[in-house]
Amino acid sequence: MRTDRTHRPGGTRLLPIAAAAVAATALFATVDDNARGNSSARTLAPQMARLKAATGAYHNEAVATASGFAADDVCVDSPHGGMGHHYVNDLRIQDDAVSRDKPEVLLYAPARGNERALVGIEYFKVDDDQDLSTDDDRPRLFGRPFDGPMEGHAPGMPIHYDLHVWAWRSNPDGLFAPFNPRVSCP
Repeated sequence: MRTDRTHRPGGTRLLPIAAAAVAATALFATVDDNARGNSSARTLAPQMARLKAATGAYHNEAVATASGFAADDVCVDSPHGGMGHHYVNDLRIQDDAVSRDKPEVLLYAPARGNERALVGIEYFKVDDDQDLSTDDDRPRLFGRPFDGPMEGHAPGMPIHYDLHVWAWRSNPDGLFAPFNPRVSCP
């Protein structure tokens, strides 16, 4: 006599019922996740609108540099996409405050000719204890924790946290992904 459940009388009827139950559970989980995502999107939309209002003037590079952002000639990219040129406001980094409306770094992508287009924002905070193994000072914006702590990316750059926001150029990898495949360097 077989002990396999699929060969017991009535056992074959259990498989479709079990499969339907698994499918229903997956469907409800997806609906629940989507509902949470829509709620997050509804919460995020006004924050993004305020960020764009606060940074829209920086589409003009002259306004950015007059506001204390130093242009960088290095265009950052990787196999995962680009970040573009970083325009850093040292005073904002030094004040150690994290404010949605006052980002520390602006991201510009090469555009036609020698022009650059504002594509994103980067928030930057120096790690208080300069210890990669602790993160009790990790900042949050937009309901998200910053990436890090991480080593500096250049000599003299401290251990820090950062958060990229692709406010001005959509990113198929996500609004907060570090690199954007739609940004490239020459």
